[in-house]
Order: sequence, then C-alpha cells, then structure tokens
Amino acid sequence: MSERTCYIEDFGPLPVLNPTNVGDLCEIVRDAASKETAIYPLGGSTRLHYGYPPTKAGTGVGLRALNRVIDYPARDLTVTVEAGITVAALRKVLSAEKQRIPIDVPLDQQATLGGAIATNTSGPRRYGFGTLRDYVIGICVVNDEGQETKAGGRVVKNVAGYDLCKLYVGSLGTLGIVTQVTLKLKPEPEEKAIVLAGCESEELESVLRLLHDTRTRPAAIDLFNPNAAAYINQQNRVVAESRWLIVIAFEDNSRAVKWQTEQLLRELSTQKCEVHGAVQEDTTDRLWRVMTEFQACSDAQLTVKANLLPRAMANLCQRVDLLSERPLLQAHAGNGILFCHFIGGLTLNRAQAVVKELQDAAGSAQGNIVIPRCPPAWKRGLPIWGIRRNDVWLMRRVKEKLDPRRIFNPGRFLDGI
Repeated sequence: MSERTCYIEDFGPLPVLNPTNVGDLCEIVRDAASKETAIYPLGGSTRLHYGYPPTKAGTGVGLRALNRVIDYPARDLTVTVEAGITVAALRKVLSAEKQRIPIDVPLDQQATLGGAIATNTSGPRRYGFGTLRDYVIGICVVNDEGQETKAGGRVVKNVAGYDLCKLYVGSLGTLGIVTQVTLKLKPEPEEKAIVLAGCESEELESVLRLLHDTRTRPAAIDLFNPNAAAYINQQNRVVAESRWLIVIAFEDNSRAVKWQTEQLLRELSTQKCEVHGAVQEDTTDRLWRVMTEFQACSDAQLTVKANLLPRAMANLCQRVDLLSERPLLQAHAGNGILFCHFIGGLTLNRAQAVVKELQDAAGSAQGNIVIPRCPPAWKRGLPIWGIRRNDVWLMRRVKEKLDPRRIFNPGRFLDGI
C-alpha cells in the first residue's frame, strides 16, 4: 500500500493509505479500531469541503484502486462494481451496452461512485429519474470491526430484510466504508432535446407554474438567474441571453420527444416569455454538462443549497437575486432545490445574515438549507447542516450502533456525528 499525506479543509496533514484490495482495507480499519483513531475515506476528493472539518486524528484511506467491474449482466439491466470506480469510467462501461445510470455527478472524471453515494449527489435529471437511492439495490460495506458486510443483492426483485442500502446513501461515510455496489440501470434514450425559455422576473412564477402543470414529462427543469446565465456564457457559450433562463430537457424515444417538445412549445406560447426553440442532439450534451457542473462552482466563496416546496421556488429566487452580492443561482425548479453561489467579497458577518435569510425563507416553505462550500474558518459560525432536525436523536442512535468507537469520518456530518 502506497502512502502520502493530505489535508481535509485545514485539518492535517493526514497520512493516506491506498489499499489495493478489500482485505487490506479491512486490516486498516481493524488497526484504527485497536488504536481508537479515525478513518477518513477518500474517493476522488471532489467534495472534501462538504460538512464540518474533522475532529479526531486519524488516517485518510484512498479508495481509487478498488475500481473493478465485478459483474455486468447487461440483459438484466444491473451492474456490480467496486466503489472506487470513477463515475466517468462507469459511464463508459455502460455506454458500450447503450445503458446508463441517469444520475448527474459533477467532476465525473475524478468523482468516484462511492463518494457520490456517500454524499447522495444528484443533478438536473433528479426531476425525471430520481437519486442514487433509487438505483442502489446491493451494497458491501466495511464495518467498524474491519469486516465486509452486505445488504441487498444483485437482482432488482430482492425484498428480503431491511433496506440498509438507503441507510448508507447520503451518510457521508460516517457508518462504514462502501466497497462494492450493485446498481439497476436504464437504457440510453433514443433521442434528447432541450427547450430554452427566457422571461422577466415578474413572469417567472407563472411560467414555472405552467411547467409544473404541463402535459409533458421533462427529464429536467433548470432555472438560472441572469447573473448565472451570463456566467455560463463566459465559460461556454451554449445558452441564449435572457433575463431568467429556463432549461427544459426531454429524453425518450424519438416520437415521444417530438410530441413533448411540440406540446411544450404550444403551452409556452400562452406565456409572456421568449422561447428559443428546441435544441437538438448536437448541443444537448454540452448543455447537460454545463447544468451538471454548475453546482460544483469552484469560484464560489460561499455556496448555499436550499430545498423547499417547488411552489415557493419563484419567490425565493426573486428575493435572492436582489441581494447586493449578485449571487449565481441554479434551481432544479421541479424538485424545489436551489444552489446559490456567492463568488466573493463576503465577510463572516454578512455571510451569516445572508444564510439566515435563506434559512428562514426555506423554512417557511417547509424546507431547509445546507452549506456545501465556505471557508473552513467560517464553519463553526454557520449552520452547515441547516435547521436542527427533530430526528437527530435517531441518527445518533444509528451511529452509536454501527460505529460506537467513532472511527468513520467523526464529527463531519449533521450535528457533529
């Protein structure tokens, strides 16, 4: 096993071990348990800024070498892989059989499947296809005793026992180290198309209401404020200039895509918005990439992610757009998820005021916030995981049962778990 060092936020340096097989990983965990030190799982390191800084001395464990394809019965629309495989590498394997897992992960050349599962990362396609929780049907995890445990199976119709797969998805690596995953798959769509629409701020709520009530079934409904649309054009000129930009995407067979785009254009003709027409296959992949990568905006000093009832999205976006800091906004408008990127110039006091406004607005619409990115020194002064949840006691009980010695990623998750 090779060794190097790394920092997580400003915590470190941490020695890093890179096991090449599950047996070596189990031995590392057993050694940490005997010494009562911590283990910090490392995939592609694209989201090390997520959560609180570490609270306990320990060792980083790089998992990129655990990247094998274990089993791929394409006819069954399932695949079993090791969790260290990058999302891009997995996509390449599946595309050879014209199959996919329709989850958008930023920085997919670096991001590993295990890391995406630990953070429950999703993107624009969440509206039409759901999240990783909907696709993980089997999972292997190294527990706090250095043993590899299994849940679920390799077939879709597996209903025996508790569905522990969903417990590990989004747990930020605090319950164990995911080593192997079985996913159910979907065929690649026959055709893709995107409709671009621009509108004034005062028309935003009406247009979004129409999209919620549309007879069509979009794969994604993404909304960008004027600043974000301009920012995208600076990086990759693929979108039309507009006040507020709405991207409506379709993926299906050719007849279904044709009918849906034509139907949506008829529906939008009743609104006071500028419709830029249906963008076809040659441009859709670039637009998908832009929409996927935007949430990982590395230029941001502060990123706030809000979730709320979709019907309140227009109002919140309009409020945030008026802030003097001129944030960049991307909303998965159909799901009620909003990313707010503040590029710079904030003090901690101003950041606290901005976050409080967003937190109150999301809370009034039955939602909450998290802060995926901010300077490490601010993390104890900001509600990184939002309003304290009523089920924290239950999450703590789960942590106590599965990791009583606090080996895995201690202190980084909700309420310092």
